[in-house]
Amino acid sequence: MLPVVAFPFEDFYIDTHNIIHRLEPREQQLLFYVGLLAAALGIGGFRAILCPLSAYYLQGYDQHQILSFFNWLYWLVNLNSTVVFLGISYIQQSVGKNLGFLIPFTSVLLALVAIHMARNNLIFHPKKASLLLTTLGVFLNSLKMSCLHYRHLSGDVNNWLDRAKENNGGRYSETSVENVKILVKLFPLFGLQLLYRACITQIPSGYYLQTMHSNLNFNGFLLPIAAMNVISILPLLILAPLLEFFGTCYQSLKKTPPSPAKFITAGHACAALSALAAGITEIHRKDFSQVEQTLSGTVLQVSSMACFQLAPQYVLLGIAEAFVTPACSLISFCMTPSNLRGISLHFLTLFYGGGCFLGAVLTQFFYLVSGGNFYPNTLSDGNLERFFFTLAILMTINTLLFWRLSCRYTDLSAELCKEVRQSHLAEKLLQHKSCLRFYDTVDYTGTSASLEMIL
Repeated sequence: MLPVVAFPFEDFYIDTHNIIHRLEPREQQLLFYVGLLAAALGIGGFRAILCPLSAYYLQGYDQHQILSFFNWLYWLVNLNSTVVFLGISYIQQSVGKNLGFLIPFTSVLLALVAIHMARNNLIFHPKKASLLLTTLGVFLNSLKMSCLHYRHLSGDVNNWLDRAKENNGGRYSETSVENVKILVKLFPLFGLQLLYRACITQIPSGYYLQTMHSNLNFNGFLLPIAAMNVISILPLLILAPLLEFFGTCYQSLKKTPPSPAKFITAGHACAALSALAAGITEIHRKDFSQVEQTLSGTVLQVSSMACFQLAPQYVLLGIAEAFVTPACSLISFCMTPSNLRGISLHFLTLFYGGGCFLGAVLTQFFYLVSGGNFYPNTLSDGNLERFFFTLAILMTINTLLFWRLSCRYTDLSAELCKEVRQSHLAEKLLQHKSCLRFYDTVDYTGTSASLEMIL
């Protein structure tokens, strides 16, 4: 739908009466927002499936190998983003909007054709019970039993989730409830990523406005606004191989590398420094004289400050991403049972999306509270730096909270070794269980002793 919105109908649809036919603004807006919604659903589904689907092949690997996998996974994702920002963004801004939208459409169409051609080589696992529904069911059943407890029943349990166990009157087995309790321990980690993601969303919002109102001319060449996003990606492309190298060195020297929790703390601190640097740069940007700059056919009054002076805030966020994202995925993977690792990564992705919404809510909140002063429509008429300073303070508090709770997520080796020891026995039990289900029609008379030995 986006190429249709950007298509230059006035250049092609002229009738015999020389009347130009074009899409009405209302129709353009409808197609535009429906196209954005469809793209959001597609991208959200892809991101929710990609990481858990890849992680299913990591059973039995040690912590260094798993961290290496996540480092290179996000390295490849950001390498693709670099190509997009450098290529498609330039075409969309300087060549033609319709062509810029047409390239992603064509690439996705080719991808669908490729997946369809390879469908016979795909491996389809047999359908199992929905672990997500089981996890949500444990929560709902625990809430229901807690309400009944306060009204009618007596007796206490160590954890409110224990009320969902069958021996406490609930509907779920002890194993299912204990697995969910392990997952719940990760919720503070997930929750503290919300404000961090709100800082990351400043790249396409607050930082974008700063870049748009800065001088984009570089030796007579007009840089695309999205090219500044590449500056935030470059640190990740550089740091991922370096972290891999240092991790290998630690392993060869038989030394313990820094824990993932330390990487997350450092990344959150970089995000707070990035917001602080953005506020200082915004004050500095206003001191420059105004010049005219044409972007996508629109003439804007912008600061004569070169856009590259905004680079430090982008670099700091790129360093934060290199530290935080792989480490969060590693903790979410290692600290949950093998059958809930996909659900854990799903919840992590869900909280990442919630952080993006939080960034939009914060923007709207400060805009309404300050009467447009903290987030002005015209940057020269407001004080955007106050918004960045407030965000830096909030992110600093968030960093201190995570540092206080980081001891919970320090020792992953014990959890991972325990999972490795239990994996072979669990696989054998599942095989026996599947065999019993497969031969469900066989007469079991006289085989009770054999079944007892198998169990």
